[in-house]
Amino acid sequence: MKHILVVDDEKNIRDIIEKYLVASNYKVTTYGDAKYLKEEVRRLNPDLIVLDIMMPNSNGLDVCKEIRKFSEVPIIFVSAKDEEFDRILGLELGGDDYMNKPFSPRELVVRVKNIFKRLDKHVKSDVITIKDLELDKTSRQIKIKDVVLKITQKEFEVMAYLCEHANMPVKREQLIEDVWGYDFEGELRVVDDLVKRLRKKISQESSELTIETVWGYGYKIEA
Repeated sequence: MKHILVVDDEKNIRDIIEKYLVASNYKVTTYGDAKYLKEEVRRLNPDLIVLDIMMPNSNGLDVCKEIRKFSEVPIIFVSAKDEEFDRILGLELGGDDYMNKPFSPRELVVRVKNIFKRLDKHVKSDVITIKDLELDKTSRQIKIKDVVLKITQKEFEVMAYLCEHANMPVKREQLIEDVWGYDFEGELRVVDDLVKRLRKKISQESSELTIETVWGYGYKIEA
């Protein structure tokens, strides 16, 4: 059974989230603040964390930053602040999703299930399937409806990275660092040009999949 930690200073929110997650067959442990969350993550090794950003004695963003030093546990941020800056910062610090309060507990459960589904898919296979696209990391091929796309190795690496981070906006700088390497000294424009080429090749075969632009930030693929 998957174990989820729910951290929120509002008891009624903790109780509602716990009720819906337990009803979906998840084990849940709740906390009213994040003061000792790092220690609890080390002790319990949870499968996912639902983490409030604004709490009286702790900031969820800072806590996430500390957790990311030793754990890749998925984190869904929840916040009463509907600010683009906080959403982007939360994702930059390693958050996997972000929901604004008030939110539907049913939607939260769906997002939790989707995260686990993506993780299970990556563990079980080197093949990533998103809509009508199939990306095989072993053969380094991308197929759409059984048509193998003619792509460069760097185009494959960028597409694989975006697929592995499906539903999450990826910064141009992040692509440069993780795909090209820290020693790359070119301009960010190289990412835009490569994505433009990928879009053209994908659009010739697929009407379902697209690489979305997150303006002023980077790119995203919706699974």
